[in-house]
Amino acid sequence: QVQLVESGGGLVQPGGSLRLSCAASRSIFSIYAMGWYRQAPGKQRELVAQITSAGSTNYAGSVKGRFTISRDNAKNTVYLQMNSLKPEDTGVYYCRAAPIGAPDYWGQGTQVTVSS
Repeated sequence: QVQLVESGGGLVQPGGSLRLSCAASRSIFSIYAMGWYRQAPGKQRELVAQITSAGSTNYAGSVKGRFTISRDNAKNTVYLQMNSLKPEDTGVYYCRAAPIGAPDYWGQGTQVTVSS
């Protein structure tokens, strides 16, 4: 019942910035948590950042201080602002919606490559 579409991925140089967007097909106001995950080649999918409906945020230690997650309920969109990007940030980034009383929903992912 919730479709998620990520955008904003691409190739960026080390030290650069990128903003990812996750557009939901319906209101995200009542969704408990929205989050971003990433998966690097040969690695497990890991939580990058999440934000709850109350505005609480959690970040992976490797991105804390560099990435910022936010949500715009009026636009049904969650964002991930990524600054000071490093090659190890490379991977496929997935948007996740975690509603209460329903299965999680995942987007198709967007590729982020940090390389010179």
